[in-house]
Amino acid sequence: MSDHRRVRAFWAWAGVALALAGCTADQLGDRRIVELSAVDLAAEIAAGRVSSERVTQVFLDRIAALDHSGPALAAIIEVNPDALAIARALDERLRRGERAGPLHGVPVVIKANIDTADRMATSAGSLALARHRARADADVVARLRAAGAVILAKANLSEWANIRSSHSTSGWSALGGQTRNAYVLDRNPCGSSSGSAVAVAARLTPLAIGTETDGSIVCPSGANGVVGIKPTHGLVSGRGIIPVAPSQDTAGPIARTVRDAALLLAAIADDGGASGAEAAPSATPSLAGLRLGVFRGYGVDERVDAAFTEALARLRAAGAELVDPVELPFDGVRDAELELLLFELREHLGRYLADVEDGPRSLDELMKFNDAHAADELRYFGQEWLVAARAHGGLDDPAYSAARERTARFGADLARLFAAERLDAIVAPANGRAWRTDWQKGDRFGVGSATIAAVSGYPSVAVPMALSAELPLGLAFIGKPREDGRLVDIAAAFETARGSFPGPRFLATVAD
Repeated sequence: MSDHRRVRAFWAWAGVALALAGCTADQLGDRRIVELSAVDLAAEIAAGRVSSERVTQVFLDRIAALDHSGPALAAIIEVNPDALAIARALDERLRRGERAGPLHGVPVVIKANIDTADRMATSAGSLALARHRARADADVVARLRAAGAVILAKANLSEWANIRSSHSTSGWSALGGQTRNAYVLDRNPCGSSSGSAVAVAARLTPLAIGTETDGSIVCPSGANGVVGIKPTHGLVSGRGIIPVAPSQDTAGPIARTVRDAALLLAAIADDGGASGAEAAPSATPSLAGLRLGVFRGYGVDERVDAAFTEALARLRAAGAELVDPVELPFDGVRDAELELLLFELREHLGRYLADVEDGPRSLDELMKFNDAHAADELRYFGQEWLVAARAHGGLDDPAYSAARERTARFGADLARLFAAERLDAIVAPANGRAWRTDWQKGDRFGVGSATIAAVSGYPSVAVPMALSAELPLGLAFIGKPREDGRLVDIAAAFETARGSFPGPRFLATVAD
């Protein structure tokens, strides 16, 4: 069965099953609402056991209790002032027998670099865009609304999706402050989709949308014990998302389980392409007979090594055949990627800003704004990448062509590796143990594998792997392009073999 037919079949089955289960509204307690998976929450709403308005209010109350006070996670920049009104309208539609789609009434948090044509700003975390209201929804937001989602809030992020400074601190923005790791509050949440991942981990929302250019979905997902999908490049439309580099940028889902993340991916995938998204993993996803390449060039960390060894043992016990190790030719790739990002940032961020009505209209104006508001914008780190991007030439520059050629060659090498070794996926750690947030020292990435999927455009799924002295570690599965659904099955099979994963306790600190 084709991927599109599987999506439609799942949605049709879900609609029939939920219609047959109707009963009295609001039978669920607040704790139960927060604990439910997104799939089950959608079922409860559709069955009439709880209203979308009630669900939305519960999560708004939780944001007030945990994000604005309590552990003060700073995962949310702005709550949607119309969220309850949207939920009430969806409840009324359901009473008339109209179900908008598979996410009917389910709250979703949106990263603050994604356009929403409402009363919330699309700010990228910058004071420069604090009053910027988009004229139209991003395509991904339009698809969410069509699927029946309640746009609950905008999530904090590493300002400008972490492309402002070479010495930045992930999770910090001048507008939203410092997002804190959901498990250990003085540790970094990774980024740039920091707020999206923390919001899901802390159960401020059942679902969230992040964006990634290189690691910005899979790293914060791994660091906060949740599932993140970086889709095949092009599977999700990028229109209406503040760009870094469109040749690598993508939006993607963040959720507590693979099944929830897959449901969200199915809702936002672009029907105009050859979609590999599915609404749910197979009923009994299996690893039996699959060949997984083991990537060991992820960095050096004994605790990550130990967790990875245990995860590999689980994969092998579940029937997977491991090709250990697989080698990838990274020589010159990361330098070429940075050049590509800076060339495209100059071109495409400039185009986006040109349409802004209340804020800087160019890269030059943005840098001047930051200088003029240095006490707030530049107090922890500078804007070196913006300066470097401004110094680059246009996309007709031979240096840009050379960078594109080198990154394309890496993708071709990766395709040959998959074919030669008959791989179904590559597996590697998604992140190391989160470092202590320190605005003077900046980020300290030691372990990661995101560049493989980022540069090639291949899909990647990060799944919680282990809790290492209270800090989550994620396992990344990297699959073939346009086979996102198959990769979801692989990730779901590991999730099943792993068993339950503990949620955050909001610890103040832990020993190194």
